[in-house]
Amino acid sequence: MAGKAPLLLIAAGGTGGHMFPAQALAEAMIARGWRVKLSTDARGARYAGGFPPAVTIEEVSSATFARGGVVARLAVPFRIAGGVAAAMAAMLRDRPAVVVGFGGYPSIPAIAAATLLRLPRMIHEQNGVLGRVNQAFARRVQAVACGTWPTALPAGVTGDHTGNPVRQAVLDRAGAPYIPPGDYPMSLVVIGGSQGARILSDVVPEAIVALPEPIRRNLRVAHQARAEDQDRVVATYAAAGILAEVEPFFADIPRRLSEAQLVISRSGASSIADISVIGRPAILIPFAAATADHQTANARGLVSAEAAILIPESALDPATLSAHIAAVLSHPEAAGRMAANALAQGRPDATDRLVDLVLRLSETA
Repeated sequence: MAGKAPLLLIAAGGTGGHMFPAQALAEAMIARGWRVKLSTDARGARYAGGFPPAVTIEEVSSATFARGGVVARLAVPFRIAGGVAAAMAAMLRDRPAVVVGFGGYPSIPAIAAATLLRLPRMIHEQNGVLGRVNQAFARRVQAVACGTWPTALPAGVTGDHTGNPVRQAVLDRAGAPYIPPGDYPMSLVVIGGSQGARILSDVVPEAIVALPEPIRRNLRVAHQARAEDQDRVVATYAAAGILAEVEPFFADIPRRLSEAQLVISRSGASSIADISVIGRPAILIPFAAATADHQTANARGLVSAEAAILIPESALDPATLSAHIAAVLSHPEAAGRMAANALAQGRPDATDRLVDLVLRLSETA
């Protein structure tokens, strides 16, 4: 009977960064015959549309101290306590074999309840710096799965480098052969995400225009820019005679990455995972306003492996960026080594590694 199958309880907040790896684990565990429940709040439930229909979604009461007025903030501990009590009651009715938290305030009730009930439990952190909730629970779980390596962990806490699960479209191009730059058409991909992407639209086109003519004439640019920046970015490239596709969103980023000689990107956890699983040289420009500067932490693994060049926003200008682009695209052997080094950092089996951790924990129940 399905009711006798072991239960995995996944707790996650309502952002793509938390929900995507949670969804990947849910799919894999269902394929292994497990039952899966997702514990989240009302906002998180709106992001759960991609989860398999077999996943039961349980909304819990949670809150954040970061939003709302004084009265709302004073009510936060009571809302969280109510959520923990409800989560404990649900776990006593249907005992999970393992509880996994993926961060965000909505994961507090489930991980807290699992801690009080002494159930096998673990957390997964996508970034190179633990988020606030994962930081609070890092010493209270049996395993800390790290999507980015290295991850800054509290003293005495050991992490398991599982990696961050990537989409199937990325896995389909994992380790695609790299064509080093040369005197032929070359592809440059610029991905900035929506947050804080204006600086990339300000600086990157001017940097490309400033490249030496032998490099510039061979370039084909795919540049993700916010809709409000699109026209001026298009105009800058067009005025210099540079072939460029400029869109707010590219649906085929995995294909474009696999065909790229160089990637210019923010260093969000999912972008780092995609770049490393496919294996491409990168210039990384961390989003300066990211919480706890986690995008700089995310970039460290690729930079230390000599797979990527890091330029802080404070040092970003067209001349600096142009010099780095030219250095990569005029040294094919070095670019090839960067691609190989990036690939060595990849974890295409991140979901399998998470599954292994869950199965090991379930044996301790």
